[in-house]
Amino acid sequence: MDLTDRPRRLRRDGVRGLVSETSLSPSDFVAPVFVDATTDERVAIESMPGHERVPVEEAVARVEEVLATGVEAVMVFGVPESKDERGTRAYAEDGVVQEAVRRIRSETDAYVITDVCLCEYTSHGHCGVLEEDASDDPDLTVKNDETLDLLAATAVSHAEAGAEMVAPSSMTDGMVAAIREALDDAGFADVPVMSYAAKYESAFYGPFRDAADGAPAFGDRRHYQMDPANRREATREVALDVEQGADVLMVKPALPYLDVVADVRENFDRPVAAYNVSGEYAMLHAAADRGWLDLDATARESLLSIKRAGADLVVTYFAERVAESLTE
Repeated sequence: MDLTDRPRRLRRDGVRGLVSETSLSPSDFVAPVFVDATTDERVAIESMPGHERVPVEEAVARVEEVLATGVEAVMVFGVPESKDERGTRAYAEDGVVQEAVRRIRSETDAYVITDVCLCEYTSHGHCGVLEEDASDDPDLTVKNDETLDLLAATAVSHAEAGAEMVAPSSMTDGMVAAIREALDDAGFADVPVMSYAAKYESAFYGPFRDAADGAPAFGDRRHYQMDPANRREATREVALDVEQGADVLMVKPALPYLDVVADVRENFDRPVAAYNVSGEYAMLHAAADRGWLDLDATARESLLSIKRAGADLVVTYFAERVAESLTE
């Protein structure tokens, strides 16, 4: 055979790393941190091995554990001490996220992002103000425009506590514009918005709802989260958020939607984030526990695939584990 083009030449040790197209670094990752106002000790999250809810008093220690692995950014989620119809603890000055953020910012060098949503704080578990009779009618959901005011108030309260970036995740129409305007009016023009711009109604969220105690009390979120069947719609959703001032564009989940990640990377000149969600994390752990997969190898390959698709940063529960392996 007379082969002049032999790709295998560049797969040998030594040169392989030099020509690698995609790489991972601890600085690519954002580690979720769950702070729970209802407990005074760490509580293991059974469906997410290796992760815990921590009391406010442990928030700094938990973030220091993240930083020790080389990961520089955290996303803070809160479990409040009480819930009500309008999720008022989401935007309370002394709310669980606000208290945790103040401590983390004052005592660590972490870059602090906060999740801006109401589902963990509402008694019904939905991401906004309910329409009348929503619990009895599956065709009803949340009031879009009335919810915007609460999301804006939540984002401002996070910024006042010291959040360096806010991440609205409710898929409420107009949420980026409402939050951007509220932040600017409150003197936080430099706080960027990382929008969950294309967030799908996914079966992969189950373990997270255990972690954040945010499962809907009835119905589902199909009326405000995207249909998993739709790819083109994501471009429309993302374009709207760009017009409204989004600084970073998030796709959630990551692995089942790598085509969407690639589309966002191709079509928009903004940093792209992808959320490697709890179900993606849990299924690899479950398979590894049965001896079917190598956990570290599959976790790393998964994160590589997300970056290869076009993500600049990845929110992932594997952040610490993979970061440690990269620095060994």
